[in-house]
Amino acid sequence: MCGIAGIVGRLDEANRAALQRMNSAMLHRGPDAGGAWVSEPDDQGWGVLLGHRRLSILDLSPAGAQPMVDPVTGHVIVFNGEIFNFHELRGRLEAEGQEFRSTGDTAVMLRALGLHGPDAVNWLRGMFAFACWDPSQRRLLLARDPLGIKPLYVARSSDPNAGWSLAFASELRALLASGLLGTPRLDPQAVSSVIWNGFVVGPDCAVKGVNLLPPGHVIELHASGNEMHQREFWSIAKRPPGRTMSEDDLAAIIEEGTRLHLASDVPLAVFLSGGVDSAATANLARRASQDPIHTFTLAFEEQEFNEAPFARKIAAAIGTQHHEVLLSEEHFVEGLETALDSLDQPTFDGLNAYYLSKAIREAGFTVALSGTGGDELFGGYPSYRDLPTLQRWSMRSSWVPSDLRVAAARMATWPLRRTDAAVPPQTRWAKLPDMVRHGDDLLALYQHAYALFLPEFQGELLDRNFAEPSALGLPIEMRQQLLVETKGRSPLSAISVMEQRMFLGERLLRDNDAASMASSLEQRLPLVDQVLFDSVDGLPDSVRYSPLGRKAILRRIGLRGLDAALFERPKSGFVLPFDRWIRRGLKSAMDETLRDPQAVAPVGLNPSAVERLWRAFVDGAPGIYWSRVWAIFVLVRWCHRNRVFR
Repeated sequence: MCGIAGIVGRLDEANRAALQRMNSAMLHRGPDAGGAWVSEPDDQGWGVLLGHRRLSILDLSPAGAQPMVDPVTGHVIVFNGEIFNFHELRGRLEAEGQEFRSTGDTAVMLRALGLHGPDAVNWLRGMFAFACWDPSQRRLLLARDPLGIKPLYVARSSDPNAGWSLAFASELRALLASGLLGTPRLDPQAVSSVIWNGFVVGPDCAVKGVNLLPPGHVIELHASGNEMHQREFWSIAKRPPGRTMSEDDLAAIIEEGTRLHLASDVPLAVFLSGGVDSAATANLARRASQDPIHTFTLAFEEQEFNEAPFARKIAAAIGTQHHEVLLSEEHFVEGLETALDSLDQPTFDGLNAYYLSKAIREAGFTVALSGTGGDELFGGYPSYRDLPTLQRWSMRSSWVPSDLRVAAARMATWPLRRTDAAVPPQTRWAKLPDMVRHGDDLLALYQHAYALFLPEFQGELLDRNFAEPSALGLPIEMRQQLLVETKGRSPLSAISVMEQRMFLGERLLRDNDAASMASSLEQRLPLVDQVLFDSVDGLPDSVRYSPLGRKAILRRIGLRGLDAALFERPKSGFVLPFDRWIRRGLKSAMDETLRDPQAVAPVGLNPSAVERLWRAFVDGAPGIYWSRVWAIFVLVRWCHRNRVFR
């Protein structure tokens, strides 16, 4: 895991200095080494500049350093991530007569791309974002892994005299540090996205002129600056008829994936909560590893949020060397500024992963496995139960219970646009009228269910001279992709695609990457794997999801040898005690920010509506949850910290 950056443009001192600034801004992603490489110029003095920060994990020798030049083909690569099937690919290339000096995955991938071209991207099983330069064709290839584990931000210049046509980096803040963007401007659609979702949905990002390369896509670009094309090399396929796969076959795929994720030349740990997914990951890792497995749990003084006692029992049952990290309110408040600086884009999530990653790194580990992804694969969220039920109700009004119809009608008449202090509840029940109206559209139903605010109040929060509420909180590209990938699927399977692309892909994966890499820790996710996804996605619903919410098939495979009673309790998320902390230790800082028009207005929000919302939360108004005010606070703080305004 590393940080990469690059520029297509003039090979002058200005662009060399910009590349150095990007590299320096990503020191936390690669504290072990850094490097740069510059191509030969063309007749106009244009070419490619590549930068890299190294976090050494595989092949710790200088032979694994980047930017890496292949001695056979002359291709050059900068690469962030891991290729988990590189031993298999190495054997394939050695059978073709190839030899390698490095024992790591980068050299194998580089040789494959050099010999077999962009089609070799389809061979890769892993998490990756890379740029590979073909000197003979003077062509740059950018690629991002199928499920979007590793980010890749791309900026395009609209000025033909700027001296550069394209720049890219592992973090948005690296592009901001480059100086290439001039005075960066806040994207109105990004602000609308945060108000709807609590985070920015790709391919948009917080800054105008910068986009995320979508998962499973490549860009081929000529060094002259003329983009050749962007194409998709992997997508969620139209779901085939339920195919037969034995549980033993699926177990073999999950076990092999876990074993591949254990490849490391540095110490490795496992995130462990009290839940099924992380326990399955730890249990599978313990069975596959010849070395002791260390597990880490975040503990809280607030016992209703504290899963440490459950995790302790699970760790003892698995046989790991277990560590508990106590995060107190005092510690959280003291470290808040540094923690918020770990967020590469505005988001209301990620800080839980930051604090646990920081503790694991300080304990001497460079890699950590996480159980993220199990709920999306096997139907663990309430959305799998609630949304199909609500869809049936809305499509057949006679099915809707009378008390529910009365409640929906009553809520639909609430005066939501107010100028006084009252703010109506912003809960799923309060959104019921909108959800019922959109019940025949599962994507709309999903987005309304997850929305932070009622559509009417979104319109009040946004400065309408800057941004309008977005259609379903989605960029058009994401909306079209979800419609294509969910077409013809059962409701459960369609929800799984939405959870995979949105909650996992646009929120958890991106936030966890930034949060863990802020502490120079590589996070790996064995349950987020394209081979596993394709295998599970073909299973009949009755096998994959039944009984709903239990993730029974994952329990049987991942929790073998463990007492089932360890997991017989209500599901709880990995969340911090935000509601309590915001009302106490964080209250002063948030009050100062959210009641300051000079802080709120420059980020495209309506100061009076934001202040009303904050006052309603502080006063304990019903249905005003912590996530609503926290999302706005983080947006305002991020924009001021990075000097990105409307």
